[in-house]
Amino acid sequence: MKHERVRLGDLSVGFVHSLAETLLRRGLDPQPLLDSYGLDAARLAEPQARLSIPRYMRLGHAAMQLARDPALGLDMGRLRRPAQLGLAGVTAAQAPTVREAARTLIRFEPLYASNYRGRSSFLEDSTGAWLCFYSISPYNAYNRFVVDTVLSSWASQLEAIAGEPLRPLQVEIEFAPPDYAERYEPAFGCPVAFAAPGNRLRLGQADLARRNPEHCPGTWRHLLALCEAELAQRTRTRSLGERVTQVLGPLLKGQEPDLQQVAARLQLPSWTLRRKLAEEGTHYRRLLNDTRRDLAMAYIRDTDLTFGEIAWLLGFSTAEAFQRAFKRWTGLTPGAWRRAQRTPPS
Repeated sequence: MKHERVRLGDLSVGFVHSLAETLLRRGLDPQPLLDSYGLDAARLAEPQARLSIPRYMRLGHAAMQLARDPALGLDMGRLRRPAQLGLAGVTAAQAPTVREAARTLIRFEPLYASNYRGRSSFLEDSTGAWLCFYSISPYNAYNRFVVDTVLSSWASQLEAIAGEPLRPLQVEIEFAPPDYAERYEPAFGCPVAFAAPGNRLRLGQADLARRNPEHCPGTWRHLLALCEAELAQRTRTRSLGERVTQVLGPLLKGQEPDLQQVAARLQLPSWTLRRKLAEEGTHYRRLLNDTRRDLAMAYIRDTDLTFGEIAWLLGFSTAEAFQRAFKRWTGLTPGAWRRAQRTPPS
């Protein structure tokens, strides 16, 4: 069975437009920076063109350095327009209510952003709903701005769809208060809690029920059908082994998941999972090792995480156990492999 390489994730190049506009509004020319990442006008105009998440994080970090503002992501989010999210964003802009717009942005997230380790969710209860964003951790100067941008963009886009002021009841941030923590409450207009269990934004039932004055029922249903068809195409898996690989991502942090855990996620008896994988010419341990190897290479090549942090993200008991496994996979230590792989962005 051919093994598909695991990637950390990617997103639409449409995300770059709000970054460029934010720099322009500060009197800075974004084009030299974009050119250094291969993001010229032709690339940004390609239908469904994607940018890897690690590359986007490096681009964002470079933009923050250029602007000398670590809170740049909060401004980027406010300037992100629905069309920059492609079909999903255009569809959300036609939703009948803020509630349906939020559900659309999250349900069809894979159409504009894909993170192997997890995805966003919409959790509604009797008094409101949480819009929850999953981000790659541990946090550093390269990925905090992604959380800032997403939560800020949710707030501003849903307000635009409502056509009137809309303020979250609460915002929660997974990382500890950064140096620019005082910028959050003015940006969101509500209390912001740091070192929380996750990244999420709370809307009340009154705001969720607000009507979209631009809603056209026929256009809305047509766009929804297009989104469903594209989502089915993008998320289609060709084998049980691929489904196992998809399930492993969220389970790896801090632990080595066993076959029983994965079988439970797939709603299969463990013996059935074992038998069906054998029929495909593979087995659980091989899939686990291949997934860990591919993720290790991606983390080492594309991020600045320490080897101890990578070991935890891959479910190894110690950094030493991870380093032994990596040398077994590649013949090199993680440090030697990172030095060999690092090249300037082109």
